Order: sequence, then C-alpha cells, then structure tokens
Amino acid sequence: MWQAVKPNPRNLRLWQLGLLAAIFGVWHLLTVPGLLPPLVFENDQQAAFFFGEPLKVLSRVWHWFVVDADIYGHLAVTLVETLLAFAIGSAAGLGGGLWLALSPMASALLEPYVKAMNAMPRIILAPIFAVWFGLGIASKVALGVTLVFFIVFFNVYQGVKEVSPVILANARMLGASPRQLLRHVYLPSATSWVFSSLHTSVGLAFVGAVVGEYLGSASGVGYLIHQAEGVFDINTVMAGILVLTGFALALDAAVGKLERRLMRWQPRGGETERL
Repeated sequence: MWQAVKPNPRNLRLWQLGLLAAIFGVWHLLTVPGLLPPLVFENDQQAAFFFGEPLKVLSRVWHWFVVDADIYGHLAVTLVETLLAFAIGSAAGLGGGLWLALSPMASALLEPYVKAMNAMPRIILAPIFAVWFGLGIASKVALGVTLVFFIVFFNVYQGVKEVSPVILANARMLGASPRQLLRHVYLPSATSWVFSSLHTSVGLAFVGAVVGEYLGSASGVGYLIHQAEGVFDINTVMAGILVLTGFALALDAAVGKLERRLMRWQPRGGETERL
C-alpha cells in the first residue's frame, strides 16, 4: 500500500533553500543574452527588461538595507498601517459578530446588507478613502479594516452559533447570568475562531496597506514599487516584491508564534492522533 512520506525536519530547510537557489538560478539563466529564442523576444535585452535581472534585484535590496539604509522608514510605515488595520478590524469584527450572533432581530435585519458589503470588491474603496482621509496612514488603515473586518466577523458569528446547546443549558441550570454566559461561554468560543483566522486577517491587513500605498501615498514599500513602475524600472519593482514577500513571511511567523502561545489549550495534530 502506498504511504505518504513525511519530510525529515533535519534537512527540510536545506531542501527549501536549495529550491529557492534553483529558482534564482533559472531566473538568471532566462535573462542571459542569447539564451531565449528570437521568436519570443526581438533582441537579447528584452528578456531582462520584462523579467528583470536577479543580480541587479539583489543589489537593489542590498542597497536598500545596507548601503543606503533608506528602506527602514518605508517598512515602518507599512508595518504601522498593517498593525492598526489588523487591530481595529479584528476588534470591530469581534464586537459585530458577537452582537449579531446574540441578537436575532438585528441579525435578520442587517443580514442582506452585511452580505452585500462582503460581496463588494473592497479594493475599489481605496480611491474613495484617499479622498475622505487623505494620502496619509488613515486611508490605508481604513482599507485594511474593511478587508479584515469580514474575516473576523464571520468567524466570530459562526463560532457563537456553534456553541453547544448542552453547554448553554448546563450553564443556565447552574444560574449563569447573561453576562457570565457571554464571558465564559460565548466569548471563549468566538475567540477560538478568531485565533484560527489570524493568518488570513493579518495577510489581508498587509494587502490593504500595500494596495493603499500603491494607489496613492508618499511613503511605504508600495509607494516605492509604484514609483519604480512609473519609470519602467523592473529591477526595483522585483526588489520591492521580494522585500514585501519577506515582510509578509515575517508577519506570518509572528502571528503563528502568537497563535501557538494563545491556543496552547488546543491539542495538536500529533496529540489528537494519539487520543
């Protein structure tokens, strides 16, 4: 019988780094003059124009972080926008989800409007927020909040709706007040669903910040990419994408560490299998 082969954690990281090196190697070969056939590009310089040159991309990243050291301010702006959008959107989604889940009348009244706002492509709100709040941090935070809110809202709403009726009945039999039910039954159930959506929420907050910077800003990594794109500097654009990718991975790792710390009470996959 076929069995899934589990990766060896001792050399998994080496294989991942080797794959990354292979990707950069292929990228470099694709931009070497004379390698691509003339049917694809009219001359050898067009390959580098369209795909960029990895050595120049890495050189740009090196200058940003070491030689010029001028990217840290832009990264700080993007980080502040992301964290504010994540915090405000999560808090608003938690409160709104609890309220509608515990209020059948309000839920029935607002359900079509909530679904309509969730179905709307909220990226198109970026120019409107720029007009309302200006080109500063506020417009990026507002866009990120609209992206984070619905992820948290629907998770909290579903978490409260799936509270076991047996647990609720037992708590009421023991004399639990509505406030105690909210604190000891509904809120723990809702927050567990919130923590399960942390990775998606922080990713969307990051997307909102970068898209807002790209569409209109005077600082931030998205602003750097937009400026480079305006002069067809593909190497700087690719360098900005690499920086954003590393930044997103760092945020995801931080969220994963926070999630493991806050959700230690949940059994892990290996522990579940042994039960």
